[in-house]
Amino acid sequence: MQDFSAAFGLAFALISSFDPDLIEIIALSLQVSLSAVLISALIGFPLGALLAVARFPGREALAVLLNALMGLPPVVVGLLVYMTISRAGPLGWLNLLYSPTAMIIAQTILVTPIVAALTRQVVEDMHREYDEQFRSLGVSTRRAIGALIWDSRYSLLTVILAGFGRAIAEVGAVIIVGGNIDHLTRVMTTAIALETSKGDLPLALALGMILLLLALSVNAAVYGLRASAARLAYA
Repeated sequence: MQDFSAAFGLAFALISSFDPDLIEIIALSLQVSLSAVLISALIGFPLGALLAVARFPGREALAVLLNALMGLPPVVVGLLVYMTISRAGPLGWLNLLYSPTAMIIAQTILVTPIVAALTRQVVEDMHREYDEQFRSLGVSTRRAIGALIWDSRYSLLTVILAGFGRAIAEVGAVIIVGGNIDHLTRVMTTAIALETSKGDLPLALALGMILLLLALSVNAAVYGLRASAARLAYA
């Protein structure tokens, strides 16, 4: 019990002293995850809105595929990205393996289906309310998608937060393509796994507490945004 108490004490000391290694790992984690979420939003918002508004052959099959991809196994994504950007892969000449860029690619592949599928649900609900009005005004599909995305912006913020929560907690894919290299590709989740296996509990606990705080903050932000959107809807 004393060992665990001492570990927690040292963990709090690392956090309160702004330990350089701890800050470096947190900063890289945020950089990778925020970049992946931004790219996922740029891809997922238009794709999800298109599936919600447009009518074309294969639309339902694409929607089903998108929902299925929400459950992509991270280690499989990591393996596929590894094979693609490794020296023997088709993109090996880019020298992306074991770099933050490789980790961003892996997280983007994991998060984009989530963002797109949730966007489709949000925009589809909104489209039911405006569909008749759009038809009467002769609004094009492109303009309708833009208007619906803008009107759904508060709900779509919760989609972004959900994607960020998925990305920041990822470990399987990023450790395969990033390699968990100190001062280069070590993020919170991979560092926790490594430090725990080494028996360095204080650093693992400090990172775990920061990660838990981020998760709680994301959930609180989602709840707050939903409450704000509901108040605006009834205003």
